[in-house]
Amino acid sequence: MDDATTSNDIRLREGSSIAQRLVKAGFAAAVALCFTPGLFTHDTMEVIISAVALLVGAAIVCGIMLAPAVVWIITPNEILIGHQRPFGRLRSRIVAKDEIRGLQVPGSKIAKARFQLAFTLASGERLTSPPISDVTHVRETVARIAAQFDVPDVESPVNPVDATNPEMHLGEPIEPFSGRDIWIVASVVAVLGAAPYAYKLWRGLPPGRVDIILLPVGALAAFAVYKLANRVTGAFWVIRQGDIRIERLWGDGSLRADHIEGRDVKTIAVERRGRSEDEHCIVVIRLQSGQRFRSPRIGSRLEARAVGAEIVRRLAIAPENSQI
Repeated sequence: MDDATTSNDIRLREGSSIAQRLVKAGFAAAVALCFTPGLFTHDTMEVIISAVALLVGAAIVCGIMLAPAVVWIITPNEILIGHQRPFGRLRSRIVAKDEIRGLQVPGSKIAKARFQLAFTLASGERLTSPPISDVTHVRETVARIAAQFDVPDVESPVNPVDATNPEMHLGEPIEPFSGRDIWIVASVVAVLGAAPYAYKLWRGLPPGRVDIILLPVGALAAFAVYKLANRVTGAFWVIRQGDIRIERLWGDGSLRADHIEGRDVKTIAVERRGRSEDEHCIVVIRLQSGQRFRSPRIGSRLEARAVGAEIVRRLAIAPENSQI
């Protein structure tokens, strides 16, 4: 269930689907099974390492499959909390309005556009909700909850993608690396490529084919670091009413800024960039010219869809071009 915007109830949900759990558990199991051959060797250390890896893998698989699903339903008078494990019974709890004494909205260290509700009860207990999925209306949601529970002095969260901001920000402002740092890294890469060849010469041994191949490879890698280091600093999106400014860096550290307007957009969609839909979803915009822009990482699919929907609204993108 997602945040409800069409009723007086606000619904928050946390917990992966069975399909997502199976994918994560399968990946962890596959990594653990790679250590299985070590169990059949005569080396005691390899046997110990393999046994520990298998035990850790089994623990991770169990943790993934047994992680609970949590649902909060926030009504004007109470909070209903449901807690259920995949093979367990549903456990519920009701927190009445008069039990609530305080409300805070801590941000996430993993994703800047992620917020949870932390309620302090009269007993001193602290309850933390699942994340708010509609991240573009966090301030509105928090103000509404604070008003209906009569909680005073609730600090408004700093939300870079809130719809009330004149400018929504995705990512961090970019700065070029210093020339000194780039030279140091490029030099280290070049030295590492030449080290095997130099070592053979120092020992009076004939360099092997791999040692010779590493010389140009190291030089090319060092050149790539020197030329492209600033290109990996990512992008910074500034989303305004009517356009998006995308800031990136050229290889020499100079700023490159692209502007996108609604009429330029051919499609806008949410994609996963990584293994997890809970952490690695982004907004992808494809222009009429064929050029494609990928946003900095936003978070879960629901959070990315909320940001994408606000981009569609601000740029007045035609409905047929939106795949959000």
